[in-house]
Parts: sequence; C-alpha cells; structure tokens
Amino acid sequence: MKFKSVNPYTEELNWTYEALSFKDCQQQIEKSRAAFDGWSTLPVEERVRYIARAADVLRKNKQVYAEVITKEMGKPIKKALAEVEKCAKACDYYAEHAAVFLKDEPVETDAEKSYITFEPLGVIFGIMPWNFPFWQVFRFVVPALAAGNVCLLKHASNVPGSALEIQKVFLEAGLPDNVFKTLLIDSKTAMKIIDEDLVDGVSLTGSIRAGSAVGGLAGKRIKPLVLELGGSDPFIVLEDADVDAAARMAVKARFINSGQSCIAAKRFIVMEDVVVEFTERFDEYMQQLKVGDPMDPETDIGPMAKKEFVGELEKVLKDAEKKGSEPMVHGVEHEKGYFFRPALVPAASTDMKICSLEIFGPIAPVITVKDEDEAVKVANSTEFGLGGAVWSKDPERAERLAKRIRSGLLAINGMAKSDPKLPFGGIKKSGVGRELSHYGLKEFVNIKTVVVNK
Repeated sequence: MKFKSVNPYTEELNWTYEALSFKDCQQQIEKSRAAFDGWSTLPVEERVRYIARAADVLRKNKQVYAEVITKEMGKPIKKALAEVEKCAKACDYYAEHAAVFLKDEPVETDAEKSYITFEPLGVIFGIMPWNFPFWQVFRFVVPALAAGNVCLLKHASNVPGSALEIQKVFLEAGLPDNVFKTLLIDSKTAMKIIDEDLVDGVSLTGSIRAGSAVGGLAGKRIKPLVLELGGSDPFIVLEDADVDAAARMAVKARFINSGQSCIAAKRFIVMEDVVVEFTERFDEYMQQLKVGDPMDPETDIGPMAKKEFVGELEKVLKDAEKKGSEPMVHGVEHEKGYFFRPALVPAASTDMKICSLEIFGPIAPVITVKDEDEAVKVANSTEFGLGGAVWSKDPERAERLAKRIRSGLLAINGMAKSDPKLPFGGIKKSGVGRELSHYGLKEFVNIKTVVVNK
C-alpha cells in the first residue's frame, strides 16, 4: 500500500510513501519499549531540555514546515506559519512547567509520610487528524514526552509529509532514538496494534465513529484513553451584545482553517431583536475574506483538504435550501482546486443537517431564538459538547448562561480556542479526557500513592 499526498489547490501529487507492515510496527514497538527504559529514568528537568530544543527547531524551520502543511491540506500559508509557532509555544510551556506539574505532592495522613507521585506509563499511541497536522500532534506528544512516556504516531493518510517532518523536528532536537516515531500505516494496522495489546495508552482525535471503534478496543485491553471527537459549537449572541464585534469575531470563529476545525463556531444562535443586524454584519465581514491560492500570504480561505468534502458540503447546503433557507453565497467559482465558496445560511433550523452534524467547511447557519431558555435548548440540542461562546455586554449574565451550556470550553465575548495553559476536551460525544495544561499531562501517568510508616 502507498500513501499519496495530493495538493488540494493544484490537484497534483506531492509525494508518495510506502506503508509499513504490521511486522514492521511490532519491531518498532520493541525498539520504543527499549527506549522507554532510558527515557523514563531521566529527570524531568533533563527531558524538557529536548522539548525546549524542539521549540528552537520549529522556529528555525517554520517556513519549511508551513509549506508542507499548505501543500498537503490547503491551509493558507499565514495560518500554517501560525500553527507551527503555536507548537513551539506548547514546547516552551511544558519546558517551563512540566517539572512543577510532576513534582511529588505530600499529603498529611496518620503515616510517617504520605505522598502522591507521577510515573510514566510506557508507549503511548497517537492517532491524529489532518486538519491541524502539526498542532494536533504536538499537543498530544509534548506533555506525554515530558511525563516520561515514549510516543508513536499514526497520522492521517493525506498528510504523510507532515508526519515525517514532525519526526525530523525531534531528531534535530536531539531526542534519543525511538522516543518518538512516526508509523506510516493504515487504520486497519492501527486498530490491530491496539487490539494486540502492544501499547500502554491511546490518544485519538477524529470522528465519533473512529472514537467508538478505538475506544472499544482500548476498553477491551484496559488501556487509558483520550478521545477528542469534534463538535458543533454554539455561538450565542444575546440582545445586549456588541453586535458588530460579535459578528466580526463570528466570521473569524467559523472560518478558521477554512471552516475545518473541531473547535470552530458552527451554529450562530442569535436573539430575534438583533438577528437582522447580526446577519448583515456577518455577511459584510464574510465578503471581505480572500479565497484563493493558499500559498498567497493574503489568502484567508483555501481549498478543502479533500475533493470529497466539496460534495458533502454541497449536499448539506441543498438540505438547508429544501428546508426553507436561502443561503447567501459569494465569490467566484475556481477552475482548479477543491474549493467551496463561503456560505451564510439565515433562518436556519435545528432539523437541518448543518445544525445537527459536525460540518467541516465554510458554512455558517444563523438560528433565531426568542429568549435565553430557547438559546440554551438549541445550544444543547446536538450530541456534541466541545466548545461554545456567549456574547453579552453583561459579563455576569453571560457567565450564568455559560453554566447552562454543556461543553468542555466556553468563551465569553470571544471565540473558543485551544491554549497550552488550559485543559482542552469535551463532553457528550465530543470525547473523554483532556489534552494540554497539567490535566492533559497527567492523562498518561500512573498517579501513585506512597505511604511510609515507621
């Protein structure tokens, strides 16, 4: 089997790679286990030196990495550069704070001494998606490595170049051999690795279907698991909000990564008193976005990552039209590339697919509500619970409403986004566990209680 990387803008082949066999994976896992014996015994202060060096490598070679990202999945180059920098900042964060996070915690008991200590688990297997091909990996790998684990990566099949460049980052940073390794394998081989009980923990970012399958096998083998399975985030605009600021941020929140983001705002729930103004402002700012060549530094929205995504988006837009909406679509058709023109869908309803599914692409539905109770009902009506936002000039009111939204992350007068300093993850079918912050670092450690008696 070969992995083919196709440029979604030119539709030309970037490169091909041979997939590894299951036997190849078994041999690599043995090497990773041997590497764990040495890596896990290093003091955390020494481990994070390699992570700090990785930040330096990322910044030194950021243009190279950004161009690979753009060529493989169509992300506008300015956003790809920002993604690489975000990875470097995550390295900075854990290089500075991991030792504190992993410090033994004394506890007063009846014993002479009691404390909690944090020990690495072993080989952690990450199955990562294409939409943020560097960031998704680094937010999994960096805390796991800092904790003393070794990591294996199965990346999405359309971004093999990114997967191999990430491996080069750690090699250039001087990381010992086999502490981090990319496996170019298909999903079937990845599932077999879990089912054969070859790893000590699993982290997956992907679809509900993939999460259910991986979670089932991890549960069968009693393995710790982190799942980040996407979202359909509500963006609530109350009648007392700064509507212009809300609309401006809404456009940014929806069209981040050309709309292909799990944490993007995907449903705009707006009070009826301000819905007309919000819709007009949103449309105005949406039209200012530049759609085109992702290598152009001025481009805001590039092509979709895969050709089939365009057809899927066309279907959900037609579904909205059949159910009464008149989508507002602007821009020109492109002769080449997997482009989908940004679309605003006013008068959207919860029975439309764009309001119930996770839509990966530049489509923005606006749902009109009468009051806070209806806004909460609509916000909580999907099977997802990743992020969300509430806009109001009354922060206390917004915070009260925020507590009623079932999500793992909620922004007030802003947009939901990941930050190394804060835990990231969802509830309901958006996943289990957390990435980032000290919570994410401790997902793959043995939290051991030690009690010393006289």
